[in-house]
Amino acid sequence: MTATRRAFIFDMDGTIVDNMSFHTESWIAFFQRRGKDIDADEFFRATAGRQGKEIIRSHMGEHLNDDEVRVLNDEKELVYRELYEPHRKTVMGFDVLIALAKEMNVALAVATAAPNANITFTLDGLDLRRHFDTVVGAADVARGKPHPDVFLLAAERCGVAPEHCIVFEDAPLGVEAARRAGMRAVVLTTTLPAEAFAEFDNVIHIASDFSELTIDALFSS
Repeated sequence: MTATRRAFIFDMDGTIVDNMSFHTESWIAFFQRRGKDIDADEFFRATAGRQGKEIIRSHMGEHLNDDEVRVLNDEKELVYRELYEPHRKTVMGFDVLIALAKEMNVALAVATAAPNANITFTLDGLDLRRHFDTVVGAADVARGKPHPDVFLLAAERCGVAPEHCIVFEDAPLGVEAARRAGMRAVVLTTTLPAEAFAEFDNVIHIASDFSELTIDALFSS
């Protein structure tokens, strides 16, 4: 009998790389240029996992057309990349975990709300893309998290049923997207404490980084 293939689906920002504070800082700078002050913690909880176009429209008006939103989002993301580039690295234990997963024939995917320029900046800048069976980003789906679209597309491209996928996330909206997709989730507390995820029944592990996780323990949960 052929063994059921399983998949690990990784959020990117705040999960593969610990960069969410730099995203928040760039959003603060972006809105300050326009005379808008935002609370960093509240903003993160409300927006982490949403696409940039969704954030811009919710804060600046649904009347903005696609070209206007694209220009504004490009401005914000340029600030982010300039801020984060000197600090770019994977979260501790990530490289070891994916190497072991590949040895065990676990499908590997990235499912992120990031635009293509940021995916290139992170995955290609750290030479990570070669490890993944598929990469799904904001350009591939109409809706960001907490909608499940990005995770479901990643699973489909990997040829793995949702119930055999484990999602790695750092944000409540991402964990909710995994729940809606019918997937279990592992939470990394890179940006929020464990108690921020107490309401989710699909969380199987909470860890500060990947070095605290073992594949056997994940599959036995």
